[in-house]
Amino acid sequence: MALSRDDANRAMMAFQRFGLGAKPGGMTADVAKDPRAALRHEIGDGAKLLIDDPQLLTTQAALAQHFEEQKIVRLVRETDRDASREMQAARGRLRSAGDGSPGVMMEAESNPMQPGAPAAAPAGQASRQARQQNPQIEQIIYRNEALARMRKAGEPEIGFGERLALFWSNHFCVSVQKGQIARATAGALEREAVRPHVFGKFADMLLAVEKHPAMLFYLDNRQSVGPGSRAGTNRRAGLNENLAREILELHTLGVDGGYTQVDVTALARIITGWTFTGAAERLGPAGTFLFAPNRHEPGEQKLLGRIYSDTGVGQGETALRDIARHPSTARHIARKLVRHFVSEDAPPALVEQLARVFRDTDGDLGKVSRALIDHDDAWKGDLVKIRTPYEWLAAITRFSGPPKDFGQILQPLAVLGAPLWAVPGPNGYPDTAAHWGSPESIRSRLDLSAVIGRRLGDRFNPSDLGEQLFASALSTETAQAIRRAESKHQGLAILMMSPEFQRR
Repeated sequence: MALSRDDANRAMMAFQRFGLGAKPGGMTADVAKDPRAALRHEIGDGAKLLIDDPQLLTTQAALAQHFEEQKIVRLVRETDRDASREMQAARGRLRSAGDGSPGVMMEAESNPMQPGAPAAAPAGQASRQARQQNPQIEQIIYRNEALARMRKAGEPEIGFGERLALFWSNHFCVSVQKGQIARATAGALEREAVRPHVFGKFADMLLAVEKHPAMLFYLDNRQSVGPGSRAGTNRRAGLNENLAREILELHTLGVDGGYTQVDVTALARIITGWTFTGAAERLGPAGTFLFAPNRHEPGEQKLLGRIYSDTGVGQGETALRDIARHPSTARHIARKLVRHFVSEDAPPALVEQLARVFRDTDGDLGKVSRALIDHDDAWKGDLVKIRTPYEWLAAITRFSGPPKDFGQILQPLAVLGAPLWAVPGPNGYPDTAAHWGSPESIRSRLDLSAVIGRRLGDRFNPSDLGEQLFASALSTETAQAIRRAESKHQGLAILMMSPEFQRR
């Protein structure tokens, strides 16, 4: 039965504002009748958010292969051509161990602007082509993670839980541009430290993230040494405040959360010694969280008015759990969630309700998520925010099917100015309509829509697809523009660039 305009608009609000977009035929009467119930169905079962792919490596396995790769590189530098041939053989063995489908991963990344592999590369691109055809193990890991993540986006009916996973991954972001360790572990950080806790306790997610090797490497805590510790005295190494500052400013309290520089320094001292095992594996398998007492600043520390006695690693764990329960953390998280899902001009009543639930439930993120969709203010107003590049590609994946190779993900994201796990700073990618709706951003999407339209156009009737995705919520203007298109390819591009498809 066809949905009325009102019913279709309610269903579209669920798919667009809170999810990743409808699949063909997803705009059903059940969703339209009670969109809140449809969203609640995706809350609570955190197991559905886990990415179970045999090609993906744990952090420990990824870093073990990274360190082995570094040994090979050093070997090449120190020996002759025979060692170079040995390096190629060893890399082949690593690829076989880390990639369940080497035939796909060994292909050059496809260029979304020119589908299909080029017959030959100009001389100036020779080195780039060589890197693509013979990638380092960290790049193979990164590509496999990208492919598995986008395929996951196509699974849920609406995608509310997946949207939350993307939100928290950007909240606790790292950048692969930091170095090969980050490239090898960025995906594992999301899979191991974020996704298991999306509907759990915020404090558990916070601790899992801050103790993960990807975050310890990205924000330099591996280099932080207490000035009064044994290592600090012997090596004259110093304190690094990067991780402590971002924990307070970005991850918990917020920039207006009431902390001072004194608190930043105190937290930095508290988490000295938080590092991870390296290639030597003297204290455990490579890539395992490690508390190094000889680097830890001894003595009690005063943080946010509380005294924390020196209990080793427990000093930092207790401090982070207390920060997670701080009223400023509740406000910061609530405001950020509302701005992400509802409006940049966050309704105060909705922010206060989410903050109250966060405080009353000790940071239960499942209950906070329910409070978000249960509040009337979350459903008011037009869809004015614009999908991020990743959300836009995910919405395309949800009607076109799982991507066949990593080039369909990584190259488009780079063109759109949002390379995967390559944020420009620790505050993550922007979440504003002004940023993603800029003329340059829209131009890039238009170009990609034309390319994707040519690739997919023969598989779809654009008018039928528009009706399947939006039902009667598709505007008359958009429907007419699609019908008047000169080809199926162009009609599909118009649909992907339409306000209905772009806005959330």
